[in-house]
Amino acid sequence: MKSFLPLLFAALLVSACAPTRGPAPIESRNIFSRSSEPKAPLPPVPEGSYRVKKGDTVIGISLEYGLDWRDIVAWNNLENPNRIEVDQVLTVRSPKQASTTAALPPSTIAPLAPAPTAAPAQAATASTLAGKGEWTWPARGKVLTGFSEGGSKGISISGNPGDPILAADGGRVVYSGNGLRGYGNLVIVKHDGDFLTAYAHNRAILVKEGQTVTRGQRIAELGSSDADKPMLHFEVRKGGKPVDPVAFLSPR
Repeated sequence: MKSFLPLLFAALLVSACAPTRGPAPIESRNIFSRSSEPKAPLPPVPEGSYRVKKGDTVIGISLEYGLDWRDIVAWNNLENPNRIEVDQVLTVRSPKQASTTAALPPSTIAPLAPAPTAAPAQAATASTLAGKGEWTWPARGKVLTGFSEGGSKGISISGNPGDPILAADGGRVVYSGNGLRGYGNLVIVKHDGDFLTAYAHNRAILVKEGQTVTRGQRIAELGSSDADKPMLHFEVRKGGKPVDPVAFLSPR
């Protein structure tokens, strides 16, 4: 026991003289030291092209440009039309048309002398472009909401579920389905003169894509798909631009 005490005392003395170790030093790193580089601006989109935005679909783009969605698929070699990426640039004009336009040489014809001043011609109205307002009303109900620039792109017509939906004019069905959000079961018909008509919220669709329809032909049944009540939402587009459908329809 007596021999153990000197050893214990020596151990305590050594530990007391040992340097005290503090906590490990903390390396300070500023997480904001690396400034995030601003995203480079995207190059301008060439004429006849469109840059995809969030929420876009091929069907929606085709409606905006007055095109058959299958043309967009073909022109852009899309393997899956349901998979397009944000900022992807799509051709929305026939490549043949684009190449023809680019190949035109500059005009070398001398300018003609100014023609005698004549009375200004009356601007073409929607009705003259569309057959003097002779199109058939697509549904027999009352107009619930009208067309407005920058607002409603068409008109909404009341009705009962199952009421017939008629083609406003003859043409070819370029879309039938429910792939465009907010339109429900939708039919789009392409007409002469770069016109499209769209019939939305149907209960049932009675025509197929590629089918030719005549004016007044039954193409769908009125419904409430993607709507809060039974109605038809009807749009007319000229070159993809919404125009007032009432100007195209025969007087009631």
